[in-house]
Amino acid sequence: MPTPHNAAQPGDIAKVVLMPGDPLRAKYVADNYLEDVTCFNQVRNMFGYTGTYQGKRVSVMGSGMGIPSIAIYSYELYHFYDVESIIRIGSAGGLAPQVKLRDVIIGQGACTNSNFADQYRLPGTIAPICDFDLLRAAVDAAEEQGVSYHVGNLLSSDVFYCPPEDNEAWASMGVLGVEMEAAALYLNAVAAGKRALGIMTVSDLPLTGESLSADERQNSFTQMMEIALAVAAQNAE
Repeated sequence: MPTPHNAAQPGDIAKVVLMPGDPLRAKYVADNYLEDVTCFNQVRNMFGYTGTYQGKRVSVMGSGMGIPSIAIYSYELYHFYDVESIIRIGSAGGLAPQVKLRDVIIGQGACTNSNFADQYRLPGTIAPICDFDLLRAAVDAAEEQGVSYHVGNLLSSDVFYCPPEDNEAWASMGVLGVEMEAAALYLNAVAAGKRALGIMTVSDLPLTGESLSADERQNSFTQMMEIALAVAAQNAE
């Protein structure tokens, strides 16, 4: 049944969901890639759509910004709407020296400065990681499409405007890029026995000050979307 944040009815949402932070990016995916589209959610303008891609049923829905927001939406998708896989598609700031503007980062793991995992009362520190089969499919799709990609650790930060020395410290430990959601998504997935992956386009380089323009971001983000859609088609019904 509908939740306070999602007006969808049972069966309205596909088993595989693409999840950008920006709800307008969800609309872009639906308008440009999906066929036979229906809108299942407009609550809080967090648009959600279901359609078909290459004959497979796929949904796309915004998550909002930050760990608390994606945590709510992904939890409800996994627990209340029988979703099996969520693929986050978003932007990241590149931290590692080998990461360039427009590159794609496929998040094998997600470090975080959030206390989100405290709710599980674990006797130590958990390392949030993605689903390997989704990861492998994304790497295959990126190579087939000739996209420049990197696989490794993300940082899911609670702080957008952070001191440069913080990013430098994470970069010194091999973290590829910083974003704000993947760790919560990965933890929600493993706690629910479901699957998750984060695929990010590098939109800026915080340590050098370089960034893409709005037009450049739009054109670059289509590569990330097409990788994610290829993965979704392989795992959809």
